[in-house]
Amino acid sequence: MEKQEFTKRLEGIKTWLKQEYSGIRTGQAAPALLDNVKVESYGSMLPLNQVGSIGVEDARTLRIAPWDAGQISAIETAISEADLGVSVATDSAGLRVIFPELTSERRDQLLKLAKSKLEEARVSVRGARDEVIKSIEGEELSEDEKFSMKEDIQKEVEVMNKALEEIFHAKEKEISQ
Repeated sequence: MEKQEFTKRLEGIKTWLKQEYSGIRTGQAAPALLDNVKVESYGSMLPLNQVGSIGVEDARTLRIAPWDAGQISAIETAISEADLGVSVATDSAGLRVIFPELTSERRDQLLKLAKSKLEEARVSVRGARDEVIKSIEGEELSEDEKFSMKEDIQKEVEVMNKALEEIFHAKEKEISQ
């Protein structure tokens, strides 16, 4: 594995963690929480954001305005089946997705989940590091060159771990509010 490929893989891990965290629902309503909801529209499954616009109405409510009013019941069904723990209210203009207040027990569960995702990301980083170090060992280089390459890799790993930690702390703060 080349250094460039290694760096790309680390960035992929960071992106994965951010995406996982966007799916961990806190008390705040955010359109990204509905990213994984698929709606049956004219015989195919489409992401929710392709059948209507999603906006934030207030801290705990999202407003969905479908482009085709006939899609309201399909959207309501899709959100219910996604099992996000939200309630849905429909009106003539579209749907409201209402997020409940977080209980302290739920906050603890979300923090544990966030920590486990962080640990998964760290394990992936270590795996990538081990892989690149193994490939360095296999190359025909002087010991000094190998040592300096391993040192560079380790510095990159430390920077990435720090970045992952910052992402976790931001999510932790969001959950604790």
